[in-house]
Amino acid sequence: MRPYDLDYLRKAIDVAARARKHGNHPFGALLVDSGGKLLLEAENTVITDLDLTGHAETNLVRKASAAVLPEVRQGCTLYTSTEPCAMCSAAIFWSGISRVVYALSEQGLLELVAHRPAGDFLNLPCREVFARGGRAVEVVGPFLEEEAKQIHVGFW
Repeated sequence: MRPYDLDYLRKAIDVAARARKHGNHPFGALLVDSGGKLLLEAENTVITDLDLTGHAETNLVRKASAAVLPEVRQGCTLYTSTEPCAMCSAAIFWSGISRVVYALSEQGLLELVAHRPAGDFLNLPCREVFARGGRAVEVVGPFLEEEAKQIHVGFW
């Protein structure tokens, strides 16, 4: 772990809380360069943008693709309030981002949404998605799971 990992995870959780306040699913993500400088943040916009691909991580990757050079992205860490889904993991992989740090695990999220229809989610951890790629993506987490769960309470 890096000294600032937990601080950025808490900020990602704050962004997720902001997404919920804006009427969206409670997910948030940040992009931090190799020197520890915050470059970008993004929240989930699935509901307000009427876009099922508007997950926080995918929104962040779109922003990063337009604003951050590929050679800089290669040294970046993506911090996220919840483990990236398969779609977001693929977007992260294709973006060239080399490290992911997450708070709430996919399993922890699945426990919160267990009452929903089984077809509503993919049970495919990001480590499995990244393991199928042709380059390594370091994955660190889960951390702060109890804090990250709190923004989901009463949402689902």
